[in-house]
Amino acid sequence: MSLHIGDTAPDFTVDTQNGEISLHEWAGDSWVFFFSHPADFTPVCTTEMGRTAQLADEFAKRNVKPLGLSTDTAEEHRKWIEDVNDTQHTDLKFPIVADADLSIAKLYDMIHPDQSETAAVRSVFIIDPDKKIRLTMTYPMSCGRNFDEILRVIDALQLSDAKTIATPADWMPGKEVIIPPSIADDVAKGMFPQGWTTHRPYLRTVKV
Repeated sequence: MSLHIGDTAPDFTVDTQNGEISLHEWAGDSWVFFFSHPADFTPVCTTEMGRTAQLADEFAKRNVKPLGLSTDTAEEHRKWIEDVNDTQHTDLKFPIVADADLSIAKLYDMIHPDQSETAAVRSVFIIDPDKKIRLTMTYPMSCGRNFDEILRVIDALQLSDAKTIATPADWMPGKEVIIPPSIADDVAKGMFPQGWTTHRPYLRTVKV
């Protein structure tokens, strides 16, 4: 199944190391950072799980719930988390989907046969409180994710929703943003009374 930005994230009910969850109910009115891993007890995954746990406060202040997935059982997850906590010096609390039968990985198109028939690639889905997929990223098994970028794109998505703006290349919080061309100048005056810079008729930047 190929999922696109704007699609409703498929719901599922599944076991985790913290007990059974149903995605939509568990997410509630929060955003979700849903990310997959090839398997438990693997080196890159261990660092990624640890980094997510270390960033718990950063996710919480953005109203984001992390949700991992690995193609192993909940009991194996519990054993693996002991290693994650020990080697990454953290305390992992967020749920990890137990997907030993690959049903969720296949539902979200996380199995790429050229990589493996049984292990999920490093997929990322950012899901908003309306359960819509807002961003997807896919990394090969050998490359760990950049968590600064994951937090950055969440910030960009949330600011875009709040202020009806777009973000330029390499945008970081506090930097200027773009007024979309679909917003005429007379409308923009009410939305951005602080004024903006017009570089081209289609390119206007503003500090918000």
